Amino acid sequence: MRQVSTPAAHQRRPSAAGIARCRLGILLVSVLLAALAQTGRAAATSSRLNDAQTELEEDKLSEEVNDPTAMLTQLRLFEFYTPENFRSQAQTNVALVQPIIPIARLSLLPVEQIIRPTVKLSTTATGPGAHTVTGMSDIQLYDLFQSQWPHLERWNLRWAIGTTFVFPTATDRKNGAGAWQIGPAAALAFAGVPNLWVGLLVQNPISFAYTRSDAIPQNTMLFQPGFSYRLGHGWYVKSTDSVWTINWRHGTPTTIPVSFGVGKISQLEGQMVDTWVSGERMAYEQSTAVTPMWTVRFGLNFIFPEFVLGR
Repeated sequence: MRQVSTPAAHQRRPSAAGIARCRLGILLVSVLLAALAQTGRAAATSSRLNDAQTELEEDKLSEEVNDPTAMLTQLRLFEFYTPENFRSQAQTNVALVQPIIPIARLSLLPVEQIIRPTVKLSTTATGPGAHTVTGMSDIQLYDLFQSQWPHLERWNLRWAIGTTFVFPTATDRKNGAGAWQIGPAAALAFAGVPNLWVGLLVQNPISFAYTRSDAIPQNTMLFQPGFSYRLGHGWYVKSTDSVWTINWRHGTPTTIPVSFGVGKISQLEGQMVDTWVSGERMAYEQSTAVTPMWTVRFGLNFIFPEFVLGR
């Protein structure tokens, strides 16, 4: 008797074309999953590499932001608050803007330069009481030429020499000397010890012209020693903010403060930023004028590592 096939029997038996399509679908899904997994691993690896590269750049910048010989473009915003002064009950304050502009070698001047103007808005004590006056101070500027001789890279040593200027832009005599000043300037930096930077900046402006008849001649050395130590992940500690003021004229003040602070280099929306805070105490003072006893300093620096004027 001949067996007659039924439609149900045909439905249970898959065709060769169906099996091929099923295998092709499985293959395509497998390839897609493998591609997604590979992409995820590549993205994770790239993220780790980017994080490591960013951390290395932050550690490098944590040293250069305090180095007066570094070819590093910065826009510095400072706030100095002094709650106690010698010989005055007044509380004083200084808001400061300080761009640092490195200039590449030019055809007419084949030496790298570092220009740093300083613009201040000062609240200054007028006497032993609590009265103060607020206004613009004298503008300071130095122009340093970075040394190309001798080749000191092997010792991680750099130095620069140039000129410092003071322009009598103060809006009140309490905030300025009323004198045009010019003099020598020099900087030195050593980074031969791992994570440690040591350096100094010296300026000595000397007056040569005056804006008022009773202006006092100026001859002052501004000596700024310092060090910083990298802690990793962009963090650092430093003692670089204090400026020792030594007046060469008889009977003029001399002050030697000391400071210590902590800072952090970070990246915000692609912009490198340096934030720091430090405290300063007057270690020695020989003066008849109002002098800060202790000061709290805050800093916000915008860093542009890739920009050098003229490059």
